[in-house]
Amino acid sequence: AYNIHVNGVLHCRVRYSQLLGLHEQLRKEYGANVVPAFPPKKIFTLTPAEVEQRREQLEKYMQAVRQDPTLGGSETFNSFLRKAQQETQQIPTEEVVLEVLLSNGQKVKVTILTSDQTEDVLEAVASKLDLPEDLIGYFSLFLVRETKDGAYSFVRKLQEFELPYVSVTSLCDPEFRIILRKSYWDSSYDDDVMEHRVGLNLLYAQTVSDIEHGWILVNKEQHRQLKSLQEKVSKKEFIRLAQTLKYYGYLKFDPCVTDFPEKGCHVVVSAGNNELNFQVRLPNEQIKEGSFKVTRMRCWRVTSSVPMNNGPSGSSPGKSEVKLELAFEYLMSKDRLQWVTITSPQAIMLSICLQSMVDELMVKKSGGSIRKMFRRRVNGALRRSDSQQAVKSPPLLDSPDASREPMAKLSSKLTSVSLRGISHSSSANDVGANDFHGNYAFEGIGDEDL
Repeated sequence: AYNIHVNGVLHCRVRYSQLLGLHEQLRKEYGANVVPAFPPKKIFTLTPAEVEQRREQLEKYMQAVRQDPTLGGSETFNSFLRKAQQETQQIPTEEVVLEVLLSNGQKVKVTILTSDQTEDVLEAVASKLDLPEDLIGYFSLFLVRETKDGAYSFVRKLQEFELPYVSVTSLCDPEFRIILRKSYWDSSYDDDVMEHRVGLNLLYAQTVSDIEHGWILVNKEQHRQLKSLQEKVSKKEFIRLAQTLKYYGYLKFDPCVTDFPEKGCHVVVSAGNNELNFQVRLPNEQIKEGSFKVTRMRCWRVTSSVPMNNGPSGSSPGKSEVKLELAFEYLMSKDRLQWVTITSPQAIMLSICLQSMVDELMVKKSGGSIRKMFRRRVNGALRRSDSQQAVKSPPLLDSPDASREPMAKLSSKLTSVSLRGISHSSSANDVGANDFHGNYAFEGIGDEDL
């Protein structure tokens, strides 16, 4: 069996025959000219070298399918991954109660099937809360880890190819929880959400929680005003005041390490307002703050590497944890691009945030709205209708071949956005070209974006 890792996590184990079955189904539905070539069958037993060669070929095949806008978003491909996840974890299909947290710590219990996918669970939570259907697309389910001080560390946004119940129970750790949070970045969308009582309550609870955890910065006078509005239960006015505060609508990450402005700097990264905000502690203990706009990022990638057992001093002996890095190429000035690297276990969540910011910018650019970004259910199958077309996120599964630069259009309407393979870069000196996952935002940066 082959282990399939998605977003840095073991998702499922599958056999060659199962992948061949998926391939044949995709060919039947989409035609042989759309589906990439599949590693051929062999009559005789494979040698160890051939086994490794087949593993690499299957990895490239799965990545090519996931990167194709039609195949990667297809119900055939996603249901294959969901079914394989359920089989691998040996969780039978049955009715269960799943606990989903709200930002204020309130628990929402929903009765679902273990085989229910992310959208099903999100709809069940929305239904339990009486959140109207046209507001569901403004919220998402996130996998979080509860920290000792009661705050939450974000692991990732739950995706369409996974089963939330299986994802959280397979971790066998009560610290991992599922939380409901708003999933957009532009605070002008708050107006849509606040039109409805439940939307307003969810937004209010999240804002209060973010202020309590110190994610949103408040001075004494602002704190007094907020407290007064809270006492009057003036939720809309409370949110309106919070919108004017620093870091409103940002997601704050755990302290980590960056190579900007110099190697080994400790940094607290926050994502919001179409930027990554850095609060860097320099070696001389001075704190410096700055922001990197997503519209000035030419591309980014997540790299993963497993340190050797005789690795650098300070690493725990016998423990080979995967090291994750997010690196982005940034337009520092008119003609100077520079790579900036963040080393953090939350690198994949950072990448998901960057991608969703780009998606939101692109949807706005094409005249779309968040209401249209939510998948509609037609005859039991989830799909996006033409009138509700949204930008499809490029996958995080991408180990580009250094010798070629494949191009794949994300959307026929948005030709300025493309996915590209990248050649091996000196910034990943200890990582082979096959170890990194590329994720490309803007191919060219136009003057209007600056």
